[in-house]
Amino acid sequence: MHTGKSYTLPQFIFWTRRSIYVLVVLALVPVALHEFLGLKWLIVPWGVVFLLGTTVALSAGFKNLQTYNRMQDAQQVWSSIVSASRTWGILCRDLVPDREGAREFAWRHLAWLAALRHRMRRVMPWETANRAANAEYMRGRAVPEREASLESELGRYLSPDELAQVLTAGNPALQVLALQSRQAQSLLAQGALAAGAFADLTGRLREFQELQGRCERIKHFPYPRQHAFINSLFVGILCVLLPFGIVGEFERLNALADGWTRGYMIWFSVPLSLLITWMYTSLDRVGESTENPFEGSANDVPITQMSRDIEADLRQILGESSLPPAPRAANDIAL
Repeated sequence: MHTGKSYTLPQFIFWTRRSIYVLVVLALVPVALHEFLGLKWLIVPWGVVFLLGTTVALSAGFKNLQTYNRMQDAQQVWSSIVSASRTWGILCRDLVPDREGAREFAWRHLAWLAALRHRMRRVMPWETANRAANAEYMRGRAVPEREASLESELGRYLSPDELAQVLTAGNPALQVLALQSRQAQSLLAQGALAAGAFADLTGRLREFQELQGRCERIKHFPYPRQHAFINSLFVGILCVLLPFGIVGEFERLNALADGWTRGYMIWFSVPLSLLITWMYTSLDRVGESTENPFEGSANDVPITQMSRDIEADLRQILGESSLPPAPRAANDIAL
């Protein structure tokens, strides 16, 4: 997530420069065909270009709206995780009579957060964080879940026996919740936990399981591939045809031009074509970069930072003075 005031225009141009190289060539092709090969008939009526541009604008607007909704959904889920985690810490402190038992419940919860984060950072085939432009922009900004193994992170919070159980499970985060439920059931059977307290704790575990399910839905079910493909296809068609429409318009301006511009007005179509097609391709790229809010890119929900904040809150609730270091955003990018 970008934590600064805004991206700058140079940053955005640098991020999209590979597209700009292609668009410059596409803008020059019709001019070259007109000027050097004499193919002045090779134009696209402006009405056709206008209709195509309207279609692409509607398609791009729909895609950006839907991908923004996915991002908002992910933000809401993790905001709920933060709130529920703070409540969990208070419940553990106040309802579990044994201080060490309360600490174990809190520590397992931190293990659940770590397992969930690693699950969300898995690379999926449709994600774009590894594409050249995105990877280049993220150079020097390491994704913590890919720098440290799940085993090393879970080893900070779980006993060796519990760690072995969690690591062998197909869904480690769910296995941690199962351990929490088993421990609560054991305390209830021993009489160390009141029935009301047991109900409160298991109710909160049920909420965590539902929040995990919402995270997995966003992660494992991408923005529909058919919509993503058709939008990118429409943008590509527009980028190819629009320069041929603008060339025809500027060719007509030669009759009105005077001075050194007479006969050369067609060349002014190049920057205009480049600007318009760059706007459309940039809209498509922005929507694409918002599709997957957990992939570890510059526009993701900062689940690592939020987890560190939760850990600090839980430790303070339990009366501990040793807190994890506050995460720092590298170049205004928080992960």
